[in-house]
Amino acid sequence: MAGRGFYLFEFKLDQSVDAVLAQIVEKQYALPYAADTRKMYKIGVNYDSAARNLTEWKVAEKG
Repeated sequence: MAGRGFYLFEFKLDQSVDAVLAQIVEKQYALPYAADTRKMYKIGVNYDSAARNLTEWKVAEKG
């Protein structure tokens, strides 16, 4: 699977996607994959309880 990327998702309820992506960094969720040479996509997703739907997402790319 050389050359393929992988995805790291974090889902939150009623929060900004920037806060979601910040949590990925703060909690070091990507640390187990530090030696992996593939491209990593960190994806933060917000579920809006009022709209009862996914309302916002953001992708941060590394490598």
